[in-house]
Amino acid sequence: MQINGINLNVQRSGEGPPVVMLHGLTSNLTALQPEMERLSQSFEVIAVDSRGHGRSDKPARYTLQDHIDDVVGVMDALKLETVNLIGTSAGSYIAQGVASQHPERIRKLVLIVPKSNGKTSSVARFIAQHEDEVRGMSHDEIQALVLSRIFAPSTPQSVKEAQAIRSQQQAEQGLTLDAQQAEAASQALAGFDFRPVLPQITAETLVISGRHDILNPPEEGQLIAELIPNTRLEILEHSGHLPNVEEPERLLDLIEGFLKE
Repeated sequence: MQINGINLNVQRSGEGPPVVMLHGLTSNLTALQPEMERLSQSFEVIAVDSRGHGRSDKPARYTLQDHIDDVVGVMDALKLETVNLIGTSAGSYIAQGVASQHPERIRKLVLIVPKSNGKTSSVARFIAQHEDEVRGMSHDEIQALVLSRIFAPSTPQSVKEAQAIRSQQQAEQGLTLDAQQAEAASQALAGFDFRPVLPQITAETLVISGRHDILNPPEEGQLIAELIPNTRLEILEHSGHLPNVEEPERLLDLIEGFLKE
């Protein structure tokens, strides 16, 4: 779809009330496939490759507001007056922006491993904190290091290995970002703060955090839950930053149950 002057890759499946899904930083909509398959049995699911990601255009520079405007643009193009909105990690930042700027258009809001504010992206903060360890590493080696550290201690090695294989497959399919593209994606998330506007969100909201998330810890989810009216917080006790692979059934049950309430 051509939205706001760029081409966005959008996938639609299922029938029913519309659900828009937003992925995380340097990821793409293929990471949302299990959730899409489950939810499309009861909903029309619209997943978007954010600009700079996946099969969407990759401008040299863009902002978080661009991401927000793109989601609204997709909704307008598809003539969706109101939707349920699900955002994971960086997708949750975009979702907070949409829901606070256009509260009348969001029916229910799901924020997975979110934070409400940040001077940098959470990955950039992690890399800065481990500056000595990453010195001399290539971009791909740094990304592999980050991936190895964001699971819960109890996450089985088989799950970690499967995720590493998926990352390799993404690279082979040309879906991973090079260093310059990853930097542009990270810069788009620098210096945002939704705390002043979160009380403006009117959608019933579900916040899901991982107990062992080192990127966006559960305290971040708690803060959001305190600021958005009519919000429920769920903490997944056996998850880090990737509950979709660490506790997939629990995550899907929470999302589906909430949307069907």
